[in-house]
Amino acid sequence: MVTLNRIYTRTGDKGSTALASGERRSKADLRIETYGTVDETNACIGLVRLHAEPGLDAMLGAIQNDLFDLGADLATPEGVEPPKYEPLRIVAAQVQRIERDIDALNADLSPLKSFVLPGGSPASAALHLARTVCRRAERLAVALAATEGEVVSAEALQYLNRLSDFLFVASRTANANGADDVLWVPGKNR
Repeated sequence: MVTLNRIYTRTGDKGSTALASGERRSKADLRIETYGTVDETNACIGLVRLHAEPGLDAMLGAIQNDLFDLGADLATPEGVEPPKYEPLRIVAAQVQRIERDIDALNADLSPLKSFVLPGGSPASAALHLARTVCRRAERLAVALAATEGEVVSAEALQYLNRLSDFLFVASRTANANGADDVLWVPGKNR
């Protein structure tokens, strides 16, 4: 368990921060940017939960916990020397749980005939915001994985990809199972 008894340490005052290994990196480092964007996704989901129905709220609560796991995973890069502890990693079961949740939510939705504009209900709009931030986190994780010397697990990448899909399906669920979706009308305002 983590114990935080002091919030400011002054160790980051010159623009660096520590990874779980203790290694210091610039706050502008791609790895820091990646797990910072995962944290931003988590904050967006916290806002969604203010408007979510109980079933969706429970799914989102599990996701928030997973996102802390993902942040820990990304903050503990694989190195030449393994850490002296078992690092927390995203596992296939977490990806599979999201897939089951997507299937459960999607079962009651009618097929789309147009793209959906962010909006409708407050929960749906907030889910779309979380989805777009999650997509940014995914793009950063892909870029990090493509960087020489950096490793991002396949499960971490899969988790982010499924999560953005989940957030889209959940946004439709929050719009009366799609009945209140705001659909894109191509060229409407020409």
